[in-house]
Amino acid sequence: MRMTANPEPSSHEVLREVDFPRADQYLREDVKRLGALVGEILADQLGSDFLAQVEAVRGAAIRRREQRAPIAELVALLDAGADRATDLARAFATYFQAINIAERVHRIRRRRDYERAGAAPQPGSLREVIADLRKDGVSRDEILALVARLRIEPVFTAHPTEAVRRSLLDKEQVLVKCLIADIDRQRTPAERRADQERMRVALSAGWQTADAPSERPTVHDEMDHVSYFLADVLYPMLPVFFEVFEDVLSELGAVPELPPLLRFGTWVGGDMDGNPNVGADTVRATLVAQRGQVLGAYRREIVQLERLLSQSVSRVAIDQAVLDRLADYRQRLPKAAARLKARYADMPYRHLLSLISARLSATANERDEAYADAAAFRADLELIAASLLAHHGRHAGWLALRQLLQRVDTFGFHLATLDLRQESGAHDQSLALLLDDAQWPQREAASRRERLVALIEGAAAVQPAAAGAAATLDVFRTVAWARRSYGAAAIGPYIISMSRSAADVLAVLALARLADCVDAAGNVPLDVAPLFETIADLRAAQDVLVQLFDDPVYRQHLRARGDCQMVMLGYSDSAKDGGMFASRWALQRTQVLLTELAQRSGVRIAFFHGRGGSISRGGGKTERAVIAAPRGSVDGYLRLTEQGEVIHRKYGIRALALRNLEQTTGAVLRASLRPRPPEPRENQWREMVTHMAEVSRTHYRGLVHESAGFVEYFRAATPIDVIERLRMGSRPPRRGGSAGVSSLRAIPWVFAWSQNRAGLTGWYGIGTALADGIDRYGVEPMREMTRDWPFFATLIDDVEMVLAKSDMDIFALYSELAGPLHRQFHPRIAAEYGLTLAAILQLKQSDHLLAGDRRLRQSIRLRNPYVDPISLLQVDLLARWREAERPEGELFQALAATVNGIAAGVQNTG
Repeated sequence: MRMTANPEPSSHEVLREVDFPRADQYLREDVKRLGALVGEILADQLGSDFLAQVEAVRGAAIRRREQRAPIAELVALLDAGADRATDLARAFATYFQAINIAERVHRIRRRRDYERAGAAPQPGSLREVIADLRKDGVSRDEILALVARLRIEPVFTAHPTEAVRRSLLDKEQVLVKCLIADIDRQRTPAERRADQERMRVALSAGWQTADAPSERPTVHDEMDHVSYFLADVLYPMLPVFFEVFEDVLSELGAVPELPPLLRFGTWVGGDMDGNPNVGADTVRATLVAQRGQVLGAYRREIVQLERLLSQSVSRVAIDQAVLDRLADYRQRLPKAAARLKARYADMPYRHLLSLISARLSATANERDEAYADAAAFRADLELIAASLLAHHGRHAGWLALRQLLQRVDTFGFHLATLDLRQESGAHDQSLALLLDDAQWPQREAASRRERLVALIEGAAAVQPAAAGAAATLDVFRTVAWARRSYGAAAIGPYIISMSRSAADVLAVLALARLADCVDAAGNVPLDVAPLFETIADLRAAQDVLVQLFDDPVYRQHLRARGDCQMVMLGYSDSAKDGGMFASRWALQRTQVLLTELAQRSGVRIAFFHGRGGSISRGGGKTERAVIAAPRGSVDGYLRLTEQGEVIHRKYGIRALALRNLEQTTGAVLRASLRPRPPEPRENQWREMVTHMAEVSRTHYRGLVHESAGFVEYFRAATPIDVIERLRMGSRPPRRGGSAGVSSLRAIPWVFAWSQNRAGLTGWYGIGTALADGIDRYGVEPMREMTRDWPFFATLIDDVEMVLAKSDMDIFALYSELAGPLHRQFHPRIAAEYGLTLAAILQLKQSDHLLAGDRRLRQSIRLRNPYVDPISLLQVDLLARWREAERPEGELFQALAATVNGIAAGVQNTG
């Protein structure tokens, strides 16, 4: 390997040695078991010499980390051609897969241990939250009143850096099931041998499967990927969530049935922002595919109910309403009725369910006998449910039928609500054509507003045949069709990215009216959600909404939408614009100001959080973010995006999906019913943070946006040129054609800095700001704020985690790829890292990172000996690939393998 640097380990060791505690012994055993199996497979597939090299590399990586051995030993062992480099990267990535799966299963084991112990509820569980609320004096009626209007809505988005293929997810599930089967070590030796062979097959087949597809995935492929989590994980898990929640509430006394408080959304097929592959056709195709999938799930469940509900009229009474509906359906569905088996004639539930299944089939194929909507399907099920309850059937099938009803209430005939998103500039381009005004996008917002109001009121002429605007208008026509065909729940908000003025919002209403996308009352049936993304746009959000709320035309639209305004907050671009500290504070302040505006104006503001997977894009623990939100901003409602590896991590296993939704719901309950009490120090803290956020923003922008040569340095010191060519998503990695940071999407921007182990997007500028704050305000007030203010505590914890995952010695090797620019930029970045590390440790009063989070510290330690070699391989391959002028072929395929491997190791793409 051609590396000129041979840095010694840093003088500060950020992670101390940790061992598995006794309680985690089973985790140790699972990791060891899977690791040994991976070793056997590597030897089987590539030979014992290859396995010996892998073990030698792993040993050198451990010595480098834990004995401070020089990195040169590790570098020497990695000298390999492109084909061997690919195999090495994939080998270590396979070990990551084993560790990741073992840890996820161990989370299930810990939950079971809590439930078996029975003494104290698991932290973050609904049982703990309800108990704490009762201790705080919250009454039963208060809790039930909030539950009645509670709404939690995760929204799954396509992720251009998602690295896990659907075919590999299926194989991962085999490993998960085998480990869960022996979660308490109750399997017999024969059963364990059978499990071992099943895992061997899954891992071997996974090894022989390419990590990434040979072609860039289509929007349909992305929809299929997201629907795996919706249909294969969340659909079967949903009734368990309701059962857990009702069980907790029942301890308060008799409770009414829970409302459909969980809903799910998706952007796949509706996110047009910068993606020429998305439009009216994909909106229609996605809705059709999702309907087909959920109707298929209902039909499979109906088949199971047919077998279960075998009640005979000679044994039990049946409501006349059921018999009447059966007779009606025999008349309406003669072909299906002719297929009913005569020997089941005395089982009306079974026959009716067969005919209900026939109507579902007709609905999927859009035949005359189709259900008009999900409510009509639900009404049929309700008839059977009522009859069961009336005739001693609560324990003879009613519970199973109730689970189906809960699914229908949540998934309807659409599976997940499809959001639409487009950039404001695209609307302006269409309007310029429709209005025959080439200068439209450059006109002042006030001038545009006047003409838009005229369009909305039908008092302005347009060019209806403007060819360039047809695609935009077709989207709104498709919305009108979808509402008629699939119901109001099928289409979510229309999100306007890069919203900067009230005119950007009115533009959507104008285009919708031009496309005749109106309801029976003549109103546009869409929630129009401005997305405020940059620091400047977040600061201007209050003024934009004041203008909208003062506008009579828009207020009429809001009244028709129940006086509720959705506002989307952009965590990604704001952080890319001004750094994480400035972004977090701008987001917090915007929520405070808009919550106050809502109280003054009588309009409810529903915040939609555009959170990404990485810390610098708003990632981290959802429940902590909810608790840290401004008082009054949650109010029983949480809508947030879930992306890429976050979907995989949170929703890849049913038990973990349950735990995640339980923690999220509990946090919303706590934040809504007992937000943090007023804090007299908070005004002073806000002044301190306002100052530090500006210091951080100035320092961050000074490097990223204002330093000559930084773009060239970024492109040389990160594998961004590899990431841009990977076939991981249907959407291009940048909005425009320039190679600058501003046009690059936030996800590949963050992905690139996580790949080179710097993690710069999560901490740059923060060290300077914290050092300034300590100097200006004193260390004790800063520690007070770290300890007592959830907003600031969450920020500091998140920065600490990014620092712990970073490796500045390995980053130095990437930096050297930039040649002379290395000497210009590396010292600045390294100095800021050191400043940030020192400040965090000073505020935490610790001598090493993650002193208070043993599990995360242990997790990082487990992975480092595997991710470090892949990083060193990537540095060498980057140099060789670029020298060869970036060809396709073996070098690029080897680089792609290292990208996937590092992503799995640091558990972060973007």
